[in-house]
Amino acid sequence: MGEHMRKKRVLLLSEGFGSGHTQAAYALAVGLKQLCPNISARVIELGNFLNPVIGPLIISAYRKTVSSQPKMVGLMYRSNYKKPTNRLAQLALHRVLYTQTTQVIAQLKPDLIVCTHPVPNTVVSRLKRLGLDIPLYTLITDYDAHGSWVNQEVNHYLVASPEVKHRLIEKGVKPERVEVTGIPVHPNFWNTYSKEEVQSQYKLKDIPTVLIMGGGWGILYEDNALSYMTKWRETTQLIFCVGSNEKMKEKMLADPLFQHPNIHIIGFTHEVHKLMDVADLLITKPGGMTCTEGMNKGLPMLFYEPIPGQEEENCEYFIQSGFGEMLNSNDTVDKWFQLIHDREAASEFRKELLSKRNLQYDAMRCPKAVLQFMQ
Repeated sequence: MGEHMRKKRVLLLSEGFGSGHTQAAYALAVGLKQLCPNISARVIELGNFLNPVIGPLIISAYRKTVSSQPKMVGLMYRSNYKKPTNRLAQLALHRVLYTQTTQVIAQLKPDLIVCTHPVPNTVVSRLKRLGLDIPLYTLITDYDAHGSWVNQEVNHYLVASPEVKHRLIEKGVKPERVEVTGIPVHPNFWNTYSKEEVQSQYKLKDIPTVLIMGGGWGILYEDNALSYMTKWRETTQLIFCVGSNEKMKEKMLADPLFQHPNIHIIGFTHEVHKLMDVADLLITKPGGMTCTEGMNKGLPMLFYEPIPGQEEENCEYFIQSGFGEMLNSNDTVDKWFQLIHDREAASEFRKELLSKRNLQYDAMRCPKAVLQFMQ
């Protein structure tokens, strides 16, 4: 059993802010194992793992800012667009992270590190400057390239679209270091599930169905468009996924608007892929991951309340590619709800979306690229 017989080890580092980064890491890990069963791939979320007490506090403070002051998040995003995050905060946080990351690397001895979030990316880059000799790949999980992703030490960037590649090159990254692979999605999103089975599992009817996702942090349903949809409840099935937001769930369940046999309110679930298979339309905040999953299923999408910054860029990309539209009025709701009631038109449209997807997206392209670099 020489060293060459050892399983190749990949360490995927994400971070606890927002769920998309970690989902992308898991999707890539599963893809790698499917292509190459003798790879060991470990996903670790830095913030949570570091400090179980402080991690969640930072995250909830960030969430509060996102929901109460989205403009401020946009400003932070734009002002930091060309440079990494605030130096001081960075140093304090990173000092803890360096120690922990160094320990993880020493323990796991990976042959390759993939970062799906800017923070671990910066930390590993710094460790490489200090002499760590392990290739670093960076998977950017949005349809945009924020400056905080960019570090000299990154060996390869894996990005969602040619536009993101172009933006990295503008920020001084060498073109041969950027590979357009698309954002990997979990194999659950490539498979199609039996509609009948999913319907019986969730006690759903076989009628036009709309899936409404609230992002990781639940839906702000005071938003009139979401209440307006309930006008369609006699003929249309509405599935609200409110994530881990228990308060929101209770509030909706107590509201007569949402008390109807055709309205289902679901908390956190690992089965979004199944729900997407019974849906005819997806209404969502434009997180890079959810949008890519929806595209993978050929689902038309309506986007609401993008957080200024990367979510706006995600929106832009999917609208231009013809996969979705902004949900900016009740007319938009009526137009799309009418479309899915015309079964024939709706199924034609989905066929079109799937063939568009096949032209520009292949979920295995990202794990294939990583394996190729490893050879």
